[in-house]
Amino acid sequence: MLNVKLPKVVDPRQLADRGIQLTGVIAVKDMTELASMLVESGAEVLADLNFSRDELRIRTIIGSAKATVQVQCQRCLEPVDVELAANVNLAISYSEEKALTLPKYYDPLVVEDDEVELLPLIEQELILSLPLVSYHADCSIQTSFGDGDTEASAAPERPNPFSVLASLKGKTDKK
Repeated sequence: MLNVKLPKVVDPRQLADRGIQLTGVIAVKDMTELASMLVESGAEVLADLNFSRDELRIRTIIGSAKATVQVQCQRCLEPVDVELAANVNLAISYSEEKALTLPKYYDPLVVEDDEVELLPLIEQELILSLPLVSYHADCSIQTSFGDGDTEASAAPERPNPFSVLASLKGKTDKK
């Protein structure tokens, strides 16, 4: 894999007007918010961003960011590898008001200045792609949730204490 660093700051409007594609890597350790959610932050993110104009002449950023990171297994508390894949589908807007007029199939990116930092933009997309709960597919720890509830199914069936009342109810209805 080619180890090209992405620029920290870009002018997305100018890149979109020129139809530029940026591909490179970012160290996860540089993404402090994402790194705080991981067990180990030595991974790298491969980002591929295409700046262009769509058929409506809207400036867009379309692309992806991928990484394999280690998070804590929620069953055994050991590290587990998780594949992160974030799809970027942004439309560049000058203001919040203009963002409301964009087609709904785009996520708005409000850029009031000429430049935007790429690192936080990619980091937020990756955070959104993190699974809510991570665990090993073959984790040796058994839980009491779902199909593995053997303790409840092994309990002996006890008689219903209200069954006596049901027999009395039938006798009072006949009077």
